[in-house]
Amino acid sequence: MKTIDAAEAKTHFARLLERAANGEQIVITRHGTPVARLVPFVKSDGERTRLAISRLKASRKGCWLGGLSWKGLRDEGHPTPARP
Repeated sequence: MKTIDAAEAKTHFARLLERAANGEQIVITRHGTPVARLVPFVKSDGERTRLAISRLKASRKGCWLGGLSWKGLRDEGHPTPARP
C-alpha cells in the first residue's frame, strides 16, 4: 500500500485516481499521520447481496421470543403516548 503526503496527493491526484482504478490502495497523510485512504471502487455484486439476505433470513428461523411480542420488547421502557 502506497503512502503519500496530502500536498503531493493534491499535485498528482489524477495519477492517483488511475492507480486506484487499477486496484491499488493509497494512504494519504498529513504531517506523517494517516488521514484518508484512496481505494478502488467496487460495484455491488447483486448475487452476493441476495445470498447475504437469504442467509440472514435463514439464521432467524428457529428464533423465538418465548411468547413475547417483538413490538412489546421494542417499546419496553418507553412511555405510552397520551391519547386525546
